[in-house]
Amino acid sequence: MDKKTLKQFEKALTLRRTELQGAYRDKLSRSGDAGADGALDPADEASVNYNKEFWYALSDADRQTMRLIDEALRGIQNGTFGECSHCGKPIQRKRLEAVPWARHCLECQDLQERGLIE
Repeated sequence: MDKKTLKQFEKALTLRRTELQGAYRDKLSRSGDAGADGALDPADEASVNYNKEFWYALSDADRQTMRLIDEALRGIQNGTFGECSHCGKPIQRKRLEAVPWARHCLECQDLQERGLIE
């Protein structure tokens, strides 16, 4: 992959990482301790707890994506970006354009989704 293309992917990955960091901070601020003084009735308290769990679950997914983005950025630095982490073949460009933090080519992604590889 040429340097110009790598720079474009690096910019897209960095932008996405910044967006996720901002969303994560926003989620944390929204999941405050409303009703922590015990003033909520049980139904409201259940709703608050559900919302907190929902935000934390989203944060887990965001953290996973950030980990993959960091891995992709390291790949740009060490020259392995765009290579399937399982078979070593190039990841299709259209796939990288859609999901620049993709770790696998389409064939290996299918295997991973079926639980046949990590």
